[in-house]
Amino acid sequence: MVRIGARTRRVIARDKKVFLTTTREPYMFVADHGDGDFVYDLEGNRFLDFSSFISVYNLGVNGTPAIRKAVVDQAGKLMHSAFTDYYAELPVEFAENLLKLMPQGFGKMFLSNSGTEANEAAIKFSKLFTGRQYLMAFYNAFHGRSSGSLALTASKTVQREHFGPFSDTVHVPYAYCYRCPLKQTYPDCGFACVDYIRKYPLSKEVSGKEVAAFVLEPIQGEGGYVVPPMDYFKEIKRLADDYGMLLIDDEVQAGYMRTGKFLALDNFGIKADIYTMAKAVGGGLPLGVTIAKRALGDIPSGSHATTFGGNLMSVAAANASIKYILDNRQKLEREVVHKGAIMTKRLMQMKEDYEIIGDVRGIGMMIGVELVKDKKSKGPAIAEREEILNRLFNKGMLVLPAGESSIRLIPPLTISYENLEKGMSMFEDAVASVSKSGARRSGA
Repeated sequence: MVRIGARTRRVIARDKKVFLTTTREPYMFVADHGDGDFVYDLEGNRFLDFSSFISVYNLGVNGTPAIRKAVVDQAGKLMHSAFTDYYAELPVEFAENLLKLMPQGFGKMFLSNSGTEANEAAIKFSKLFTGRQYLMAFYNAFHGRSSGSLALTASKTVQREHFGPFSDTVHVPYAYCYRCPLKQTYPDCGFACVDYIRKYPLSKEVSGKEVAAFVLEPIQGEGGYVVPPMDYFKEIKRLADDYGMLLIDDEVQAGYMRTGKFLALDNFGIKADIYTMAKAVGGGLPLGVTIAKRALGDIPSGSHATTFGGNLMSVAAANASIKYILDNRQKLEREVVHKGAIMTKRLMQMKEDYEIIGDVRGIGMMIGVELVKDKKSKGPAIAEREEILNRLFNKGMLVLPAGESSIRLIPPLTISYENLEKGMSMFEDAVASVSKSGARRSGA
């Protein structure tokens, strides 16, 4: 059982005096150190990590020894090179390594500091490349919190309230089949949500010939880990091509091997024109990447830049991380698929056993569990989710919420099988304790 002491309480009290409110979880976790599958707080409590610290530590808490060594070595040489004004070799080496994992024909990129900056760059580039001013994005999407990417975001009103007006973005329904906004049933609907885009916004609100890009997440992240049908993005790609729109794929959370493929969109059999990445790509340090198809050309000098993009400390970590991926790609692909199958099988059984679990969805090791009051009404189990999160914390396991009443299960890709099974048992124990029946229905 986790014990919270005076030191933790003092740190949290000091924090509240000096920082604006963000999105911190209700439990009192103050990180101190960690390695591999575990992290420790100030009191010495050990926690099994099933959050990857918001999908950053894909290769384990605090990265690999090689990542840490690369950062230390680079700190002794030069930490900042003003990469958008001067040249440096390390970012070039990193870019060359990253491009080995990208689809053929991609060869131009921009380095920034975060996912929202990577998406801001993609927005600007798409407008430059096409000469068009509008963007199209999905309801339930999350692409960041700076002004341009926030225009694309439509997940929760609190994220946008008071921050407008926003740039010209048209939002359309996503294939959230568990809660279809059009009250249809797939596959009988024949992708009614895609037909809706053609019939309404593109014929009544904006001409498709004025839309620079359609922006998507292969799996909606903050919106609840929503996975569309496998043929869905082929229809979206067909629509984009019909109107000459570029396709921007936000891989910030779903990419970097999280689904068993380097790019999550590859699971759906299509390619985008621009990809954005962040989170895990920096190996634990801040880094955003925007990667454009070479055929799109270049941007004018001075049209976009940043002070810290390509920072040598971040790039050193990222380069060591990408080398690990390149050296272990086949093993990682197999293990992510296998571990994901273990998690999914266990969760699907739990879905049968517990009334509180309404839906289980995911690919690889990016899995969401949507909690409901009961399966018939599908009423979101918001308070119950918070109780589960707190129970897990008190038992020594870190997980994160997503959407209105979902929990995301995203342990490090390198987690041991023993700790994976341990985490799944801890999760089931918490669900069983909070579920309406408090026990397996089959044994009630």
